[in-house]
Amino acid sequence: MAIPERLGKYPITEVIGRGAMGIVYRGYDPVIKRPVAIKTIHKELIEDDDKAQSLSERFRREAQAAGTLSHPGIVSVYEYGEDGPWAYIAMEYVQGHSLREYLDRRTDFDERDVASTMAQLLDALEYAHSHEIWHRDIKPANILVMGNGRIKLTDFGIARIESADRTRTNIIMGTPGYIAPEFYLGGVLDHRVDIFSAGVLLYHLLARQPPFRGRLEAVMHDVCYHDPEPPSAVDPQHRWPQFDAVVARALAKAPAERFQSAAAFRCALLAQYGRPLADTISESTIISSGPPARPLVPDTAHPPAPASVLSPAQPSTPPPTGWSPPVLKDVELALARHVGPVARVLVRRAAQQHKSLGPLAAALAETLDKPADREVFLRTVLGRATVPAPATLGVGATMGGTPTPTPLATGGPALTPADVEHATRVLTTYIGPIARVVTKRAAARGGSRRAFLDEVARSLDDEAQRQRFLREAAAGH
Repeated sequence: MAIPERLGKYPITEVIGRGAMGIVYRGYDPVIKRPVAIKTIHKELIEDDDKAQSLSERFRREAQAAGTLSHPGIVSVYEYGEDGPWAYIAMEYVQGHSLREYLDRRTDFDERDVASTMAQLLDALEYAHSHEIWHRDIKPANILVMGNGRIKLTDFGIARIESADRTRTNIIMGTPGYIAPEFYLGGVLDHRVDIFSAGVLLYHLLARQPPFRGRLEAVMHDVCYHDPEPPSAVDPQHRWPQFDAVVARALAKAPAERFQSAAAFRCALLAQYGRPLADTISESTIISSGPPARPLVPDTAHPPAPASVLSPAQPSTPPPTGWSPPVLKDVELALARHVGPVARVLVRRAAQQHKSLGPLAAALAETLDKPADREVFLRTVLGRATVPAPATLGVGATMGGTPTPTPLATGGPALTPADVEHATRVLTTYIGPIARVVTKRAAARGGSRRAFLDEVARSLDDEAQRQRFLREAAAGH
C-alpha cells in the first residue's frame, strides 16, 4: 500500500506499525515542531463490516475520550481528523516497551516494581475515572514502560464516556481473561470493569501467570464462576501473601464487592506494601539490552516504532531461514521503491511463509494497490522473460486491470459456517472485534478448512501467535 505524503497538516515520514484495523505512521507536526504517531483506520475494512458504523464511532470516540485527558501516565491524543479516504488520530510519540513484552520475556518483577507499576497505573485510572471515562481494555499490551521507568496507559480505543442519556450496550469489547464478568453476563458497565482488569494484571505480576487461562470458552467460564488460586500459592518463590486479599477483592465477581475506586485499590495495595513507594520501575528491570522491538534510544536515521501505538505489541521479525540474504535484499530494494522503509518488514514476514521466489513475489505484490506498481515490481524481481502467468503467481490478474482474488487451495475437509464462527471467536482474543472482518474475507475466497485457517493466521504478525491460533482454531474440529 502506497504511503501518503501527508495526512492533514502532518507530513508522513514512514510506516511504524500495521494492524488489523489500520496503519500507524510516524509524522511531523510542522506547527509545534515535534514527531507524532498517526493512527489510521482501514476504510476498506470498515466498509466491509456489518457493524461499520459502530467501529467508526469507536475510532472517533478514542480521540474524544483520550483527547480530554491530560495526565503524565496517559498517552496524549492531539487531534482527530479525516483526509480523503483516511480517518486518523494524531497522538504523542512514545518510545518504550509494552508491559506485555516484559511478561513475554519472563521479566522478574520484584515487590518494589510490582508496587510501582500498579501504583502508577491506578493513579492514571483514578484520573480518567474522575473525568467519567473508563478504559475497558486494560491489559499488558496497553501499558508502556519508558526508559525512565515511568509507565503510560495507551489506546483508549474502546473507552466509554459516562452519559445519563446514552443507552449502554453489552457488545463484548476488550481482551478475554482481562474482561470483567459483567461484560459476559449482561450487567451494568461502569468504571469498576477497569478495577477488575487491573486486578488481573496485579495477579499476573505476582504469580508470573494470568489467573484465567486456556481456550476462550474456559476463560469466559472461569472469569464468571471460578475464583483463581491466590497468587502466593501459584508462585511460592515470590511469596508476598499479604497481597492475596487485595487481589481477591479486585477480582470479585460482583462489582459491588470490588474496590469502588482506583484510589481505594491503590491505598490498599500500598498499605500491604508498607514501605516508601518508588516513582519508577527499577533501572535493573527496564529492558535495555538485546534486540529491543522498539529501541529506547532515538535513532534519527531509522526511528523506532513507538510502543504507544501498536496493539497488540509487535516484536521484531527474526531473519528468515532458507533464503539467500542477497536475494532478499534485492527483493526488499525493489519493493522499497513503492512502499518505502517498511519493505524490509514486509519482505521478512513474507519470506517466513514462502520459500521460493515466485510465491514470495506474488504475496508481496498483493501489498501494492496500483496494477502498474505490481507489474513493475514483479518484472524487477522475476525478470521480464520469467514473469509467470497470474494464476501461477496466485494473485489473480496482476499484470493489468483489477486484480481478482484467487480461491484458496482445496483439499481436506470443506469449510463450514461453524468453522468460520469458531475461528472468529478464537481470533477475537488476539485482535479484537475486527476479527469478524478478517474471517469473513478469508471465507469469501472458498477452499478447504485448512486453507481458510492458514489465510486467517496471516493476519497475525508474530509467528508464535500464528501457530497458537492454528492450534486453538483447529481444536475440536
